[in-house]
Amino acid sequence: MLLFRLNNYYPVRQTTLYLCAFAALLALFSVIVFNRGWLLLALFGGLTALGIRDLRQTRHAILRNYPIIGHMRFLFEYIRPEIRQYFIESDSEAAPFSRAQRSLVYARAKGESDKRPFGTHKDVKGDGYEWINHSMSPGVADTHDFRVVVGGPACTQPYNASLFNISAMSFGALSANAILALNSGAKQGGFAHDTGEGSISTHHRTHGGDLIWEIGSGYFGCRNDDGTFNADKFVVNATDPQVKMIEIKLSQGAKPGHGGVLPGPKVTIEIADARGVPVGVDCVSPAAHSAFSTPVELLQFVARLRELSGGKPTGFKLCIGHPWEWFALVKAMQQTDITPDFIVVDGAEGGTGAAPLEFTDHVGAPLQEGLLLVHNTLTGVNLRDRIKIGCAGKVVSAFDMARMMALGADWCNSARGFMFALGCIQAQACHTGHCPTGVTTQEVERQKALVVPDKATRVYNYHQQTLHALQELTQAAGLTHPEQITLHHIVRRIDKNEVRLLANLVPRMAPGGLLDHDVSGQHMVFKSYWNRVNADSYALLN
Repeated sequence: MLLFRLNNYYPVRQTTLYLCAFAALLALFSVIVFNRGWLLLALFGGLTALGIRDLRQTRHAILRNYPIIGHMRFLFEYIRPEIRQYFIESDSEAAPFSRAQRSLVYARAKGESDKRPFGTHKDVKGDGYEWINHSMSPGVADTHDFRVVVGGPACTQPYNASLFNISAMSFGALSANAILALNSGAKQGGFAHDTGEGSISTHHRTHGGDLIWEIGSGYFGCRNDDGTFNADKFVVNATDPQVKMIEIKLSQGAKPGHGGVLPGPKVTIEIADARGVPVGVDCVSPAAHSAFSTPVELLQFVARLRELSGGKPTGFKLCIGHPWEWFALVKAMQQTDITPDFIVVDGAEGGTGAAPLEFTDHVGAPLQEGLLLVHNTLTGVNLRDRIKIGCAGKVVSAFDMARMMALGADWCNSARGFMFALGCIQAQACHTGHCPTGVTTQEVERQKALVVPDKATRVYNYHQQTLHALQELTQAAGLTHPEQITLHHIVRRIDKNEVRLLANLVPRMAPGGLLDHDVSGQHMVFKSYWNRVNADSYALLN
């Protein structure tokens, strides 16, 4: 790890290659003059040749950024996989994904076998272990290209979305080459690429992959000079045929309720052009939106953006916080009859390149709780069939997807899963600009290590293989489409003596169960807050 840190800066990262080349020249001189040093010439000449090969190959970004020395990572990985985490990927206990999850993504992205010997990597006796029950009569799904049509009654351009898409990651947080590879992979696979709140850059447009344009509180790509919303600029981007859906970001799981600042020195010409901000000036994302402040105003903004976009699916993303604020928003839907075409529920498990530790660890509802609350509330007011629900928050595998769909999701988004497909090794240097694989850096030389065609293929492979695995899980459960997966199919071990179906563990709302205002038989959260809110304010009454 120390060697990698010492090689952080270009061209210092190539120091090992330079030293080997210099030693090879000295050895060559010794051979010519004294006829001695043949072994040293062979050693350092071979290492120099290896370093040049590392710079020219396109498969491994690590080796392109760290010729010769980068092989230490693969050596450690080969000797013992655990070493990779402690010496290469992270020296922090906060490493957010298990080695098994990363290995699964790497294998699928590279087109390698994802099969593993010796059974499950988890303790099946451990509390919290979950599985999906299989059927004695397996089903047959015609395809693994599962789709969901997103678009409510007011939508005139519905989108036929994949069940697995790239979650919001902005250009600026990710490198240009990372954006290019993600969008190229999305184009190949026919799935959607969420822009993140950094708006649409030239790199998003190069390959023509489907885009979900995320609009945050900074209104990047559609803002006035003072940071307020600009309708004319919005129309220019929103009516682009490449943009398939409009997503208003209310909050993100990693740091809900927290704004952000991209320091001026990091605001390059490309980033400034995409976001519509001055070059070299701090780029601020406020904690709150200025275009609306009440539940009704939010829905009116949704309707306005849908109209300005030409009728494209328009919705919002949020991490659930105060449940009464969510209830007030649902009551505004009832009062105005304005509904979003979709809602993306982001769990507190979601990641980001930089956020206060207290926010990442202790703010926002986890995905299961947030997803259940959204699904149950919409079901209770008979709006569930008008609004599709997406979800994000550590969704990496086909089982993750199956479980989320059982809880109420119509589709799933993944951020870090696709970052792993790009080659991310969780070095946790995103905020430093020194990403060793070129995924989260704006340094031109460093990001060149990420070869777009190769990584685009990996993005495509990961998407396809994950959906293929979902097809196999669906068939094993005796079903023909993942939308048929319910809470009755997923089982959780409570302790060493008890297992229970999720259907018997999590609360479920009957259709129309909230319409008569009698919540005496509902879950405590509805008893406590449903009748204490209205559509005009997020405040709790009484």
